[in-house]
Amino acid sequence: MTRLSALRRYPVLLALCLAALFMVVPFLIVAVNAVKSPAEYSQNGPLSLPHGLYLDGLKDFWQRVDYTRKLANSVLISGSVALLATALSVLNAYAIGIGRIRFRTWVLAFFVLANMLPQEALVYPLYYLSKEAGLYDTRLSVIIVFTVIQSAFGTYLLSAVLGQFPREIVEAARIDGANKWQILVRIVVPVSRPTLGVLLVFFFIWTWNEFLLPLVMLISNDNQTVSVALGVLQGQRLMDATMTNAAALLGVLPAVVFFLVFQRTLTRGIAVGAVK
Repeated sequence: MTRLSALRRYPVLLALCLAALFMVVPFLIVAVNAVKSPAEYSQNGPLSLPHGLYLDGLKDFWQRVDYTRKLANSVLISGSVALLATALSVLNAYAIGIGRIRFRTWVLAFFVLANMLPQEALVYPLYYLSKEAGLYDTRLSVIIVFTVIQSAFGTYLLSAVLGQFPREIVEAARIDGANKWQILVRIVVPVSRPTLGVLLVFFFIWTWNEFLLPLVMLISNDNQTVSVALGVLQGQRLMDATMTNAAALLGVLPAVVFFLVFQRTLTRGIAVGAVK
């Protein structure tokens, strides 16, 4: 029986290896073409290996879009949204899952509907509100918008997790004299740390990849993010294949590095969730 179970795992492992290969190969092709000269690209095609490192494409793109500023904007916005949305999700889920507020089901349904709402429907209302509030073309406006959007999903997820939180632990803490904030900070948050780590990673990567709302809300060159800079540059100026691949590499590389750094946190959070 054990041998039969082991044989059944091989197709699954093969499928996972093929899926990983399909995801890694495009990234490798982009990385190879980013360090290839335009003449070599035209002569040998995109699948050939470079004879040397041609870094002018990376340098030209970096200088053309002022990549240092765009990278700082993206890190600031994505990091702030990840932290604030996770904190807001914890507060909302604590009130819904453990506090058991009234009309809990309807509140959760509202968060689900808010999470399903397409961003195209939010463009004009957010544009109008940011203009009226004097926040248009500021990074703060994008941080506020995406904090609310991401926390809708986080609240729904954490409410399901905290809804199964042992009531005996909460009651024991209350008997010992702990108030609601102490229960949240000293008990709920430490126990839920793996799940919060997963949300933190997801919120950062999701916000990093956002394009539509930052394109509408950030029109100044000094406030634009990496994804907006890539789209605007490709639409306005002609770039050769090498610079296009360099732009794609620099656009996705920070998110990949962030994911690899926090991969253990993500894996631990998923494993804890599976055990629960």
